[in-house]
Amino acid sequence: MAYGAAMMLHPTKHPTPSPEARATLNAQALACRRGQRLLFAGLDFSLERGRILILRGPNGSGKTSLLRLLAGLSRPEAGQLFWCGMAVPPSGAGLSEQVHYVGHSSGMKAAFSVTDNLRFWARYLGGAEDRLEASLEALDLEALAHLPVGALSAGQQRRVSLARLLVAPRPLWLLDEPTVALDSDNQHRLTGLIQTHVQNGGMAVIATHTPLGVDGASLDLRDFQPEAQHMAHDPLLAFED
Repeated sequence: MAYGAAMMLHPTKHPTPSPEARATLNAQALACRRGQRLLFAGLDFSLERGRILILRGPNGSGKTSLLRLLAGLSRPEAGQLFWCGMAVPPSGAGLSEQVHYVGHSSGMKAAFSVTDNLRFWARYLGGAEDRLEASLEALDLEALAHLPVGALSAGQQRRVSLARLLVAPRPLWLLDEPTVALDSDNQHRLTGLIQTHVQNGGMAVIATHTPLGVDGASLDLRDFQPEAQHMAHDPLLAFED
């Protein structure tokens, strides 16, 4: 089932329209700092429904930081995000409610069963508990449903984290190295879930070093590192070894 109209932000006195209002998610001149280090600056992209954006770059280039920024877990150093043509406030309100973020942490309670963890997330995210069975089946977790998450292998725990995507539909998936600890069969299973999601009008931003077999635009964060931008604007430096 295709997603309906996305939740709009409550307008402020003077709402700022995006110059690319048809793009569901638009970023303009984003900059991100971690500690004293500026990870990237001047980062722009647009993402429409039914599309995938693949984040590229070595470790430390800012892929995880960008995903956390999009999830509303941190704030940009500079720049602006737009959702459905409306400026997203620094708090992330209006965008964070549209997002599923699966990061390096499982987000699960080790002592709780697989089913109890997913039931908690269904309630917390406003999903329906009748989606639990389908989410377990989609990630081949039925036989593990009664076990505590802490008793599972790393790959099994990863599948439980990914099942959270299905208990409460949200249009924007933010996935940070989602194939970590997955064997080839479950990597293919994940690819199928992503493809179905975007075919139904969803979107995904994915940081990965592993080819997923999905079509998507590529965004290399090395192109937005301050050093790279300095080189691009200085013809003498560009020719130095």
